[in-house]
Amino acid sequence: MDATKENNGRAHIVSPLKLAHIVLRTSRYEEMIAWYQTVLSATPAFQNEILTFLSYDDEHHRVALLRMPDLKPQEEGYAGFHHAAFTYASLRDLIDTYARLRDVGIKPVFPINHGPTTSIYYADPDGNQIELQVDNYEKIEDATAFFYSEAFAENPIGVEFDPEELLRKLNAGESEESLKVRPDIGKRGLEAVKLR
Repeated sequence: MDATKENNGRAHIVSPLKLAHIVLRTSRYEEMIAWYQTVLSATPAFQNEILTFLSYDDEHHRVALLRMPDLKPQEEGYAGFHHAAFTYASLRDLIDTYARLRDVGIKPVFPINHGPTTSIYYADPDGNQIELQVDNYEKIEDATAFFYSEAFAENPIGVEFDPEELLRKLNAGESEESLKVRPDIGKRGLEAVKLR
């Protein structure tokens, strides 16, 4: 199938409709299945001894796990997959998910307000990072404008936060809108954070 369409006499490249799924190789097959079921509230759409498709919505699978025995652990300092992100509808949904995972012993590795998103990063049993996030802006144009702001130029990483404190403030009735505003902490670059 041709990936281009005619548009006023010029070739037009067709973009994908959506990102459908990620596939992870693992030697910790059962542990990874359980972790993704817990974290994403996913259910197996298909499962056998070597392959599991997990979904939490109308897609037949969002995460696929492939059993591969004797894989070496990931090492720091190598190029490759950094993380996949999953967006929640509201800050309440994100923070309630944090509390649910905390209560079953799954702790975040990096909670941060990037500006366009409020994000909580987790590491799965193989060390892959998963970002659970909520959009901080209603419109994509406003999020994009943030990338061109003085605040982003000064600090493209974001500001860490305490999820317990955010949960407390949300439960005390503070508005999601006010809690999603990124505080200004001044200049900050990649060297300031350890993003695996």
